[in-house]
Amino acid sequence: MAGERGMNNTMDAEALRKLAPQMRELRDRVVREIGKVVVGMTEVTQQFLIALLAGGHVLLEGVPGVAKTTLSKTFASVLGTQYQRLQFTPDLLPSDVTGTYIFDRKANEFVLRKGPIFCQVLLADEVNRAPAKTQSALLEAMQENQVTIEGTTLPLPQPFMVLATQNPIEQEGVYRLPEAQLDRFLLRVDMGYPQHFDEVAMLRLHSHPVTPAEQLFTAEQILDIQWQVASVHGEDTLLEYIVDLADASRNHPDLALGASPRAALCLLRCARARALLDGRHYFTHEDVQAIAPGVLCHRLIVRPEAEVEGKHTLDVVRELLDTVPVLESGPRKSRR
Repeated sequence: MAGERGMNNTMDAEALRKLAPQMRELRDRVVREIGKVVVGMTEVTQQFLIALLAGGHVLLEGVPGVAKTTLSKTFASVLGTQYQRLQFTPDLLPSDVTGTYIFDRKANEFVLRKGPIFCQVLLADEVNRAPAKTQSALLEAMQENQVTIEGTTLPLPQPFMVLATQNPIEQEGVYRLPEAQLDRFLLRVDMGYPQHFDEVAMLRLHSHPVTPAEQLFTAEQILDIQWQVASVHGEDTLLEYIVDLADASRNHPDLALGASPRAALCLLRCARARALLDGRHYFTHEDVQAIAPGVLCHRLIVRPEAEVEGKHTLDVVRELLDTVPVLESGPRKSRR
């Protein structure tokens, strides 16, 4: 058995070395295709790809009108996946998300009417407009890739990814996402206003009929790439660096809630995915640092007294990256 495992690991490593150079070209092609429809979204698109390869979900924040919905739909189109959009409203019920059994008079039996969650890319638009009971309908799906309807557990199509949008400015008539649900989002991506030249390019682009984005993936290809991500190599010192970052956040004087072990796992998954998209079969501390704000900011809670002083979670994450030392390769000396 040990010999078989070693042989499989060797085969995975060889496949990864062949795949890695192709991934950078594929990443650039995805950015170009999405650029045919949405301008100036290179960084956001790359974060979407990181979440996709890491098998996670994205919380997309931005004011209305910055193309959150258009970007999500175009991204799903490029992936070649089944896409559904669900507008969250205060009167939305959990069964509106997951589906329910209805009585079919012709068949004289109850049949399942599946909800929009049975897709591969779900856009949960304005997710914070629905009450907590409805938001919780997403939890099992996001964590377990399955849905339970009236005692029956059903698997979701694979790959499965939730892109949830919310308006960070408007506070009236919205429900704050609970920490348990925020923790299910692998990344939080902030979409601000475009740069001046990007906005001019957008007006120029939409002065003519827009060319649809080309499909670059199939579901099977995505699942194959996701399988390879876990084989991206990293030194043990990098694993210790990730844990040091998480541990430092738990002891930071300005934080009431630090990073959980799940957050450390998410940092690892995203660092590996980022390295693969950059054409490498190994990740470095730079990958960890680049992805840390997106992974950690929505998982941390700033103490009220620090918040009054104008401190935000992004400030704390930057401080952690500046103060936690990057370990050198080799055996680590005990700190005791």
